[in-house]
Amino acid sequence: MHCKAISKNGRVICVAKLSRGSKIILWLLLTIGLLVFQLPFGLLVAWAGPPFVTDDPEPVEYRHWEFYLASQHARDDKNGWSGTAPHVEVNYGAWQNLQLHLIAPLAYNKASEGPSHYGFGDVELGVKYRFIQESDWRPMVGTFLIFDFPTGRSKYGLGSGYLRTFIPIWLQKSWGPWQSYAGGGYWINPGSENKDYWFFGWQVQRELSKAITLGAEVFYNTPTIKGEGGRTGYNVGTIINFTDEHHLLFSTGRDIHGHNRFSAYIAYQLTIGPREEKKEDKSEK
Repeated sequence: MHCKAISKNGRVICVAKLSRGSKIILWLLLTIGLLVFQLPFGLLVAWAGPPFVTDDPEPVEYRHWEFYLASQHARDDKNGWSGTAPHVEVNYGAWQNLQLHLIAPLAYNKASEGPSHYGFGDVELGVKYRFIQESDWRPMVGTFLIFDFPTGRSKYGLGSGYLRTFIPIWLQKSWGPWQSYAGGGYWINPGSENKDYWFFGWQVQRELSKAITLGAEVFYNTPTIKGEGGRTGYNVGTIINFTDEHHLLFSTGRDIHGHNRFSAYIAYQLTIGPREEKKEDKSEK
């Protein structure tokens, strides 16, 4: 799970005409959809990152896919409600230890005073690479480069208006049913009133059964806007495995120090991959 800053502009009714950014999003989704339906599907038992803000270094397995149909919401003292309703996230294991990532959102901004707005938001593309494997004593280590493209209309509060970049390092370690990942990185956050900032997070989760995992995280970022302070917050979340392929993810939390008074994330996740061909045992013939 990843959150974007929303501008302080007022609200207007959603715009029906497709912008250039909207066409880019539709093209990306169509391209990915065509690729997906050309592949033989099987199953994948894996999840990471969502429903939390803190991420992990573990990429999707080679030639496997993760699809999320998700929605996230936040309310703060200054800007009212904002979020996505919904957004699509796609992760693909393009190579061993290498994952490609896309988020295409429909965003909304409902300010405390003034009109509301709903439309396409900023597209997020990313590349995750694991360069150290986990061992009995050594944690897994990797990076997850994120690029936020300004495809949303910033004047309506649906995007930042600038290309934003996140350069992190993530670590992960497991002990039986317990797992923890942590790390952080640097956000390049251009804009006249914006500041580049650091983000750090730490997450712990426990598998209660094959069907249910519970987790919690704490996170901190340095100031993102001139004249404001940093932010410290937390989330608690769960994942429910209906089958090896179908999952439900949920988290909720708020700031310990900062403007956010409530945040929530919910997603349906589909995990798929190539089927393994069963070799016929000729010895039994």
